[in-house]
Amino acid sequence: MKSHPSQNTDVGPAIKFGLAGLVTGAVLMLAFLKAGNINGQSQLMTLSSTHKKVAHISSPASIQQEAILHYATSKVTPQQTLDQINVSYTVLRSRAPCNFLVFGLGYDSLMWAGFNPGGTTLFLEEHEQWVEKVLKIAPSLHAKTVLYRTQLHEADELLSSYRSEPDCLPSNAYLKGNKKCRLALDNLPEEVYEREWDVIMIDAPMGYFKEAPGRMSAIYSAAVMARRRTGVGSTHVFVHDTDRKVEKSFSREFLCSKYLVGGSGRLWHFEIPHGGENHGGNSFC
Repeated sequence: MKSHPSQNTDVGPAIKFGLAGLVTGAVLMLAFLKAGNINGQSQLMTLSSTHKKVAHISSPASIQQEAILHYATSKVTPQQTLDQINVSYTVLRSRAPCNFLVFGLGYDSLMWAGFNPGGTTLFLEEHEQWVEKVLKIAPSLHAKTVLYRTQLHEADELLSSYRSEPDCLPSNAYLKGNKKCRLALDNLPEEVYEREWDVIMIDAPMGYFKEAPGRMSAIYSAAVMARRRTGVGSTHVFVHDTDRKVEKSFSREFLCSKYLVGGSGRLWHFEIPHGGENHGGNSFC
């Protein structure tokens, strides 16, 4: 889920799988509607000179119908490949309605929200203007702006030094108000801290130039959320762009290779067990 159309991405797979992703997204969400025996609701759509707006109707059916309408009438398709989308869709289908936290807001956000009917899907995005732009087009999405304390060029130092800060260690790790651990997302919207997240998708923030926030703190914080879970069931964490050094190394360090249960291409799928493990040491794994 790339946050911005201007982001530097590999367009080859998107071109190859774009049409398949569009068609499959509509078919899968139609299947959701049939499976749930949800009566269709009429959609009120008004056209402007620049884009289509869909009336905001807050119901599980409306977000799915809005997504179908969006992808059926838009030239913009989801930015993950069909195989990658299917990996996450399979988990969401088994867990929905669930708490689904997504780092990033992009062209595929309506699809992700549509895959979690009746659940809570929250998108975290670093650029306030982009959030405002997307919500004008898709007002049914639930998105919040996040500030990051890191930059990509700091990744190596953060990875090598976090063990020297006690509040970063697995036995002490927490997020809200954790100023000492630079990897901890300490100032997220309160809603993030109040819920236990069943599924977490990390496809943001930006991480392809040295001043970008990078995904170091998103991956670390997802690991902390999963380890501190007290509810029933495991936490599923998806990390996109694992062909890149930071995504790969931080996922292995904090989400753990032993919890890597699947994926496709540049998407890795981790399933972290209920309560995590209490190592009592300096390692998350």
